[in-house]
Amino acid sequence: MKLEYFIAKRLITSKDYKSSISAPIINIAIAAIAIGIIMMLVSVSTGIGLQQKIREKIAAFNGHIVISNFDSNQSEATLVPVSIRQSFYPTFKNVPEVEHIQAVAVKAGIIRTETAFEGIMFKGVGRDYDWKFIKEYLTQGRLPNCMASLNQEVVVSSIIASRLKLKLGDSFHTYFMKPSGYSIRNLKIVGIFNSGFQEFDSSYILGDIRHVQKLNKWNKDQVGAFEVFVNDFSAIEQIGEKVYEETSSVLDSKTIVEKFSYIFEWLKLFDINIIVILVVMILVATINMVVALLVLILERTQMIGILKALGADNWSIRKIFLYNAFYLVARGLFWGNLIGIAILLFQYYFGIIKLNPENYYVNEAPVYFNLVYIVVLNLMTVLVCFLVLLIPSYIITRISPVRAIRYD
Repeated sequence: MKLEYFIAKRLITSKDYKSSISAPIINIAIAAIAIGIIMMLVSVSTGIGLQQKIREKIAAFNGHIVISNFDSNQSEATLVPVSIRQSFYPTFKNVPEVEHIQAVAVKAGIIRTETAFEGIMFKGVGRDYDWKFIKEYLTQGRLPNCMASLNQEVVVSSIIASRLKLKLGDSFHTYFMKPSGYSIRNLKIVGIFNSGFQEFDSSYILGDIRHVQKLNKWNKDQVGAFEVFVNDFSAIEQIGEKVYEETSSVLDSKTIVEKFSYIFEWLKLFDINIIVILVVMILVATINMVVALLVLILERTQMIGILKALGADNWSIRKIFLYNAFYLVARGLFWGNLIGIAILLFQYYFGIIKLNPENYYVNEAPVYFNLVYIVVLNLMTVLVCFLVLLIPSYIITRISPVRAIRYD
């Protein structure tokens, strides 16, 4: 093995190799490997990143699983309350995969200013609400204080603030409908958020849940629904079934995959796109490597004949050219990984590539970094190249030493 490696190394580093006819073809093969790994890294990283980011945004406003009353009304602003006196609240002890559960209530309303009005969904939250997702999207101000006595503090989206020409610190009137008329609440903006998910940003404002309880004439222990967060989204269907089994027969539970099926079905298309890109890029790279190896073999036909005449077996000679080919693959992978990771880091920190939030639910292409994915992509490329390159290397076994030595 050392002899074959030594000969292959001499072939690669020799001046004749660098100035040979095959040099441009070999450089093209290296470039194809580099471009292929760049495209694969970018497609996998941005594809998975987009899926995760959209999933996080949906969970920020709905949790992973929603538990509510069976109600023919499909709106989130249900009029049928749920008691917080449940065996699973405030801790879901029978389902260890549940990380957090919080009580919420939603009420539809209309914000009216001197110049405009806007329909909104007032989402009431309490002491148990996890603000970490909303905090991530907060662009101005602070979060409302739902721990103290009932107050008028709310956070609104930048879309609503822009439409109504409101700014941080402004107060506004919100009208909530009742069977006998309507109620007015004077609310104050203490924070402005922008999640980039226009479906939610254009309708939600967040404030104290006690406003909704008073408007609906509910007791303090009555809420609209429970939002459940799980620790493993990949197993959300199985966890969702466990949660459903542990809730009362009068309650219903739905995962966000069921609730927003149209979005998650769309996200599944990204998996198909990623697979297509991987297949095409590996195919292009391997075809170029096959051509480069064939040219190397033809260019070194006399050397092959001499080695056979000296007693070298076919597999030993094949290994010389396979080592040579893998050196070229390694060069392509090195430059491809270097440039690909640099592009991803640039996007991660500076967000150069922008996206239309109306179509993609995000403002910029998100990046997902995972060392495992990078290693797997590189190993997959090497493995496929090895299996494919075995085929052209078989030509060496068909070369006759006598004809090869006389070959010119």
